[in-house]
Amino acid sequence: MTRTSDAQGGQVTLSRDGLPGWLEPVVRAAETVQPLQLSRFLPPENGSGRQSAVLILFGEGERGPELLLMERAGSLRSHAGQPSFPGGALDPEDGDPQGEGPLRAALREAQEETGLDPSGVQLFGVLPRLYIPVSGFVVTPVLGWWRRPSPVGVVDPNETARVFTVPVADLTDPANRATAVHPRGHSGPAFLVESALVWGFTAGVIDRLLHYAGWERPWDRGKQVPLDWHA
Repeated sequence: MTRTSDAQGGQVTLSRDGLPGWLEPVVRAAETVQPLQLSRFLPPENGSGRQSAVLILFGEGERGPELLLMERAGSLRSHAGQPSFPGGALDPEDGDPQGEGPLRAALREAQEETGLDPSGVQLFGVLPRLYIPVSGFVVTPVLGWWRRPSPVGVVDPNETARVFTVPVADLTDPANRATAVHPRGHSGPAFLVESALVWGFTAGVIDRLLHYAGWERPWDRGKQVPLDWHA
């Protein structure tokens, strides 16, 4: 599988060639997972919603496979202080939202938010588009392998509080898993990692990826934490 597009003036390839063996379960999950297996919130049938993309970037650190995350600035009007994947809305120059647009947007936003070098990222898959009702975003999760890691950090403190990686081993550790409870009564999977509470859309996608990749370990779903949890 290969597709090409331009991002930041260069060429980016969507390919599965040369991926590390431990990513094979993620590749298989991306090939077979259905939208409702990821979330009950799917894009409106009338086509409304703002098109966006996030980059789910897998790297390999000292403790094995890891994911790149960021924490949004506390001053933002939307999702303030919330850990998330790098990403954001498609720009007109990104192109077709049904085609290459999300690939370009995911890399562009990741570069703008974390400073990563997109030329070191190998995109290898795209998950079904999902919907975030509270913000009206239609989100395409783009899967990437950090083939050639580059330094990352906060680029604009008005948008990002910090950038960090989380070992997959910590995400699958039952001691780091919980159910986050929203003040309005909503609840969903959460991860207590790197002194952060990962919840909402990001935690939901991670939870399903771990499950369908066969990496999930049994955990106590009765363990609840409030959204203002602090390490």
